[in-house]
Amino acid sequence: MTTTNKHILLAEDDFDFGSLLKQYLEMSGYVVQWAKDGKEALDTFKNDHFDICVLDVMMPKMDGFTLAEKIIDLNPETPFVFLTARKMKEDKIKGLKLGADDYIVKPFEADELVLRLNNILKRTSKTIASTTTNSTFKIGQYHFDSHRLELSFNDSIQRVTEKEGDLILFLFEHKNQLLKREDILKAVWRNDDFFSGRSMDVFISRLRKYFKNDTAISIESIRGIGLEFKVS
Repeated sequence: MTTTNKHILLAEDDFDFGSLLKQYLEMSGYVVQWAKDGKEALDTFKNDHFDICVLDVMMPKMDGFTLAEKIIDLNPETPFVFLTARKMKEDKIKGLKLGADDYIVKPFEADELVLRLNNILKRTSKTIASTTTNSTFKIGQYHFDSHRLELSFNDSIQRVTEKEGDLILFLFEHKNQLLKREDILKAVWRNDDFFSGRSMDVFISRLRKYFKNDTAISIESIRGIGLEFKVS
């Protein structure tokens, strides 16, 4: 996958760090729009299309977590990563619960960020390509449109995030099979560390609520092994 013309929204209030990061990302082939605070970043997002967002957590006028929530409301398909100087476990878990595709603690090497962004965009491109020809799936009494990221039951429609959509697709493709936790994490999160595992637990809880109207569908956890997405 080429990064040429891939559009990044960079929200970073540290002028020196933001300037260097912008230059490095542009040298790596990205088109970068740099916002110096959360409010400016939100206004910028509303007025343009972005392939991915890189959000500092601690910013004036609007913090990165609040900004991410507003971005999700505007376009839940846009992937985003958090940057933070804090190593608090609670912050990382909060970011992953919001649906962040990654969470990077400063200081870090710029080429590490570029590699992670490349991997996220590569996965996003594959998801789009795979759903172009056949994007609607019948799951029990539900219909899932993986292109529009809509899960419908009768006249009710639930919009889902891109990662929720990836998880639904993976579970549906392996329905009625016992799945190991690490296999799900590597396929959807591309990482099987502790924080990704906590994030997955949150997403599984959401999916149970989304599918609660059809008693023929269940997500059963098997202690110490993984889970099974049952569709009868």
